[in-house]
Amino acid sequence: MTGASPVDPVSVGKRHFREGHFGLAEQSFRKAVELGPRDAEAWVGLAASYDRLRRFDLADRAYAQAIRLAGANPVILNNQGYSYLLRGDLVRARAKLAQARAKDAGNPVIAANLAALDESMKLGKDIR
Repeated sequence: MTGASPVDPVSVGKRHFREGHFGLAEQSFRKAVELGPRDAEAWVGLAASYDRLRRFDLADRAYAQAIRLAGANPVILNNQGYSYLLRGDLVRARAKLAQARAKDAGNPVIAANLAALDESMKLGKDIR
């Protein structure tokens, strides 16, 4: 699955996620991993959906599966960092985001997440 078809579960999940319908995104990505258990992109989408639903236990499991399939690439590390930021675990967030930046120094999404982390640290709170 590449997420290219407008009706495949990954594409549907991405659309729901962009629209802020995280429960529907989770359902679509869960269907995608059931149909294609070796689809790392589907696992990352599922993990991100779980993050937004505050099901961090399930997000951690989905990220672990994505890493088994695709390795600890900058996208997954960035998403994990953001997950820790959502939880208020700023130390772990910084560690994951630093790993992501080391692998893709020019990535603007990683830079934005590091800026959000810095702002959270200044304010002494998470970004929930």
